[in-house]
Amino acid sequence: MSPFTQITLVALGSTCGGLARWGVGSLSGRYFTGPFPVGTLAINVVGSFMLGWLLTWIAHRTSSTEAAWLTHEAWRLAVGVGFCGAFTTFSTFEFETHQLLRADHHWLAIGYITASVALGLVALRAGVWLGEQL
Repeated sequence: MSPFTQITLVALGSTCGGLARWGVGSLSGRYFTGPFPVGTLAINVVGSFMLGWLLTWIAHRTSSTEAAWLTHEAWRLAVGVGFCGAFTTFSTFEFETHQLLRADHHWLAIGYITASVALGLVALRAGVWLGEQL
């Protein structure tokens, strides 16, 4: 696969992931008020699930002998690196945790950290399991 194709796959995936992140963040801001960052938590959990499921599923169903755009490497670049990389928001998670602590919402910060890590890991493992089943 040429470097241009690799760059294109990551760029397209990143564009879609960034737009999806913006959309979910905007919608969650309309429906959930208060200091707890529901949108970022949802994005990180969904992104963890997606990455676990899709890359596991693709690894079991594609090979380097198929058409170039169907190879595991192409999907890994477009979805794993591009989409999920732009969609998930670890740096935002860190900043929002900082803001909760700064505003003396210590228990919310602890809950946010715990929920993000635990639910993200559960979602990733569920995605891996589903990818192996289908």
